Order: sequence, then structure tokens, then C-alpha cells
Amino acid sequence: MISKKVILTGSFGVGKTSLFEQFLYSKFSQKYLTTIGVKVDKKVINVNGKELSLIIWDIAGEVKQDKVPNSYFLGTSAIIYVFDVTRKSTYEELDQDITHLKKMLPNGITAIVGNKIDLVDESFLQELKGNIPVPWDILTSAKTGENVEELFLNIGSQLLNQNT
Repeated sequence: MISKKVILTGSFGVGKTSLFEQFLYSKFSQKYLTTIGVKVDKKVINVNGKELSLIIWDIAGEVKQDKVPNSYFLGTSAIIYVFDVTRKSTYEELDQDITHLKKMLPNGITAIVGNKIDLVDESFLQELKGNIPVPWDILTSAKTGENVEELFLNIGSQLLNQNT
């Protein structure tokens, strides 16, 4: 079985841990608990009949991605950059953050995820498109579970395609 390391990163309070918990354990908590350092867990997923073990690192939130220790990126195959659709400060420097992350992982997969869509309506999301400097890959709600499984299955599919 193939194993791949995936990092969840982004500013504090965007829902990285909630996405982690929703995907791994199908649970959501309203309590905000700051991640200190890194939480690591794994889940085996089935993508097109192939098993893939995702080793998921939930990294403590940093406003600037260049503050994330370089050692966290060792052995990483994919980065999931999460922003909060309701907080402009979490996506104001999205383009600089993504540029930095792609330098850290030039051959890796980077997914840009807007989280907390359960808190806004469709017209807000349409307006948001014009305000985000880099297009997102998927919109999620860790609370309701909307698109969370799809996010990780898409990453898994890309990782398997990269491997063949």
C-alpha cells in the first residue's frame, strides 16, 4: 500500500483541526482548541479501487506561512491550504502564502480550500470569487461535512496519478 504525507496549513482559526476531525472521525466540535505544534493521524482511503494511506499533519495555525518550520515539509506529498471564507484576514495574502508553499514543495500537490461555507450564502461566495487573489480548489464545511470527503479523495486521486 502506498502512504503519502499531507499537511493541513493556514491561519489560526480557519478550521484545519475541524476538517481533520471531520475527515478522520466524522465528528465536529464547536469548541475552539488551538493546535500546539502538530497533530498527526492516518486514514486509509480507497481511490478507484486502490488503497492509499494518508498520513495527515494538522499544523498549528500561522498568519504567515513562512513561519511554519521547514522541517514539517520533509516527506510531504501534498499541502491543503485552508482559509476561512468569513474572515478576510485569512485570505488577504493567499497569493504570497501559496507562492511560498510551492517553493517549499515544488513537485507536490497544493489544494486551496475555503472553509466554513455553512456560515454564508451562495451570493456571498460569488462575490468572494472576485476578492480572492488565487482561485480556490474546493469549498468545505467542517461543521456539516460538506465536501470534506471529496477534498481528501481528490487529493488521494492526484497523489495516485502522480505515482503512476
